[in-house]
Amino acid sequence: MDRRGVSEAEPLGSRVGLVVVDHGSTKQEANRWHEEFVRGWGDVAGYCAVEPAHMELAEPSIGDAFDACAAADCEVIVVAPYFLWPGRHWSDDIPALAAAAAARHPEVTYLVAAPLGPHPQLRDVVDERVRHCLAHASGRGPSCEMCVGSAGCHLS
Repeated sequence: MDRRGVSEAEPLGSRVGLVVVDHGSTKQEANRWHEEFVRGWGDVAGYCAVEPAHMELAEPSIGDAFDACAAADCEVIVVAPYFLWPGRHWSDDIPALAAAAAARHPEVTYLVAAPLGPHPQLRDVVDERVRHCLAHASGRGPSCEMCVGSAGCHLS
């Protein structure tokens, strides 16, 4: 098993592309955060391409990101929802958008992955964020990247 918990026999490696999909926002700053976050791991993840996408309300779309992975000669494209829980977007909307994109690339196999929750490491992520915000709000720690230029964390 590799660090992602996948057997080496699975179709991972230089020919797998990854599309990480958030909901999309009317606030460009939120979209920018997602795009920077996703592009930040593209160089170290071992995929042939890693592309951000927004399900709706913003570009790049799932179709745009899928096309970019296909253009990078990825043979398998994983569309990974950056959502916590299964819901209509995961069961209906994202698969429909992925299928429409895949129809343009019959040479590509694709998978819509499960949402993030209830992965146990999410507890650690939430706990780390809460502890950081409490330290910052009480004057014992620096602000985080989310609070820079905003009212940030504060105890009321």
